Amino acid sequence: MLSGGKVGLRARHEDDIPVLRAELYDDVANASRADGRPWRPITPDSKDSRLVVDDTEEGHVPFSVVELDGGALVGTATLWGIDNHNRSAHIGLGLLPSSRGKGYGTDVVAVLCHYGFVVRGLHRLQIETLSDNTAMLRSAERNGFVREGVLRSSAWVMGEFLDEVLLGLLAQDWKPA
Repeated sequence: MLSGGKVGLRARHEDDIPVLRAELYDDVANASRADGRPWRPITPDSKDSRLVVDDTEEGHVPFSVVELDGGALVGTATLWGIDNHNRSAHIGLGLLPSSRGKGYGTDVVAVLCHYGFVVRGLHRLQIETLSDNTAMLRSAERNGFVREGVLRSSAWVMGEFLDEVLLGLLAQDWKPA
């Protein structure tokens, strides 16, 4: 397990899946904001890649996020779009509604940076998030990410186009906690 100050990132367990499905993916509004694909219901036995881990997929590393104090599941985190040639990847995370506002997001981003830069030897990490996602913007910037641009009207979310903010962090600019 990779540990931060408040949370740990570990492999996805089978008993994580029903919780993540119910609290993150079955919430149409939340799932629509978090995923660039259109929302669709996921059946309980689905092998959907948002939930079930394919350990052979090289470009996508999903984690379950747990509290260090007690081990309770608090969300999901992913290093995705891993490009080994250009040594870059994207960061994504989703916290259960009951776990938001507790500083876990900032800690998850820090642990994903450690994994990307130290464990994987990447050069660049990137985050794309909706421009009104102040929690993610704050978590990214607290970890040294720099706003690099705005993708105007690039995300179709629940009947409207929204702007996305592009943030980046280079290994040489990263300051581990």
